[in-house]
Amino acid sequence: MPALGISLFLIAIGAILAFAVSTTVSGVEIQTIGLILMGVGGLGILMALLFLMSFSPFGSHDGGTSAHIDV
Repeated sequence: MPALGISLFLIAIGAILAFAVSTTVSGVEIQTIGLILMGVGGLGILMALLFLMSFSPFGSHDGGTSAHIDV
């Protein structure tokens, strides 16, 4: 699923910017951009997992308690 890969990529790039880059740019906080990218990546993973859970057979059925008759 591409969403998981993109989210992991954003987290990796964000972690590099937040913790490994010590360069300063005037008017831009590189560490803050890294934290924002990590947050967006985490949100993307959460949304991708929730989307995958919607296709899961666990918990999506009624447990066989209702009778369904096709006519």
